[in-house]
Amino acid sequence: MRKIDIQRNMPLAWYLDQEIRLAQDVSEELFFCWRVSPTVIYGRHQHREEEVNEAYCAEHGIEIVQRKSGGGCVYADEGNLMISLISPDTHSDAVFQRFIRLLAEALRSLGLEAVTTAHNDILIGGRKVSGNACYALPNATIVHGTLLYDVNLDAIEQAITPGEAKLSKHAVQSVRQRVTNIRPMLPDIRNIDELTQRICQTWLKY
Repeated sequence: MRKIDIQRNMPLAWYLDQEIRLAQDVSEELFFCWRVSPTVIYGRHQHREEEVNEAYCAEHGIEIVQRKSGGGCVYADEGNLMISLISPDTHSDAVFQRFIRLLAEALRSLGLEAVTTAHNDILIGGRKVSGNACYALPNATIVHGTLLYDVNLDAIEQAITPGEAKLSKHAVQSVRQRVTNIRPMLPDIRNIDELTQRICQTWLKY
């Protein structure tokens, strides 16, 4: 696996395009981390009007982007670490599960009690800190995920509008009750840049 350096401070759509471009001629696994300004990203099979508070996003300058991978709707900002893996392995389910397992192991190496779920999330203390999705191409697999370090939790609650059935499935009444940031759990890590370095160092050992 090889870490690649990606230009910073670009729109989310640019990073998604980079994933596709890099996957066109991938011969070894590529790994990179990135961050974006406030953006709501909804899944391939979701309907924007059902998942996103468009009025709130417009008022607060939050971009709305649909990705090609499946999965649920997420909010990201500069306090959220985005992680991508591009693999020449076309056994997408296996690549996806390995990605989630390695990310959980990387978090555990930092002293966090991270566990995976059947819904491809990673939880700490029963709350979601990472959501992940997979996209299969004829010659490659793209997996990407979020990691909530110091995200604006108020914006998450306002920008995303899941239905009551989805919230009930997780036994919560709001998105805010279901997610949490990991920054308070990592007093020895000063900022998200240091977290990025630690995640990369740990990940590339596997």
